[in-house]
Amino acid sequence: MQHLIVTYGLIAIFLLMAAESACVPVPSEVTMLLGGALAAGAVSGPHPSLAAVIAAGTVGNVAGSYLAWLAGRYGGRPALRRWGRYVLLRPDDVDRAQDWFVRRGASSVFWARLLPGIRTFISLPAGIAGMAPARFGLYTVAGCLPWTAALAVAGYAIGANWHAAEEAMRGPSYLIAGAAVLIIVIAGVVALRRRRRRSEPSGCTTGDVTAAE
Repeated sequence: MQHLIVTYGLIAIFLLMAAESACVPVPSEVTMLLGGALAAGAVSGPHPSLAAVIAAGTVGNVAGSYLAWLAGRYGGRPALRRWGRYVLLRPDDVDRAQDWFVRRGASSVFWARLLPGIRTFISLPAGIAGMAPARFGLYTVAGCLPWTAALAVAGYAIGANWHAAEEAMRGPSYLIAGAAVLIIVIAGVVALRRRRRRSEPSGCTTGDVTAAE
């Protein structure tokens, strides 16, 4: 997996994140953290911008989510039970996501995106329930973007030590969601300060040069 990302960059990030959202067991933590480190130039391979890494991960997540939504919408539970084993999809995973969707309704498509485990399978019950595709897409984008952005920013910040952050992401899911939001806020503050510093005049002004002459 690491070899794919290092070799193919944004294409690999898109495909791996799409696979994860299509219920294939691919850890988004590894994909996006390494993608962020790649953008920072901390590992060998292509060096896309951080924004491009986040975009590729988010678009991949949304594309894979629609594939899972279609599987649930037109295949239903019988098809998932029959064919799910080929992508290591366990009935318990579907049941857990189904219970989450039933208790919380359509908004669960957003909230579940911030929770490891459930986030991968929430598209299936949304499809089974016949959730409108436009509404499903809106909630999916809103949920996928902060998750992928937080992981990519974390990978960008820690660089070559991205694997340490991946280990830390295995903690309680609600803490991960809170950490994701916190990282995005911190990244925004840092970016704003850098922009202000760049806009400030540097060196001597024209008046200083004239006085010196």
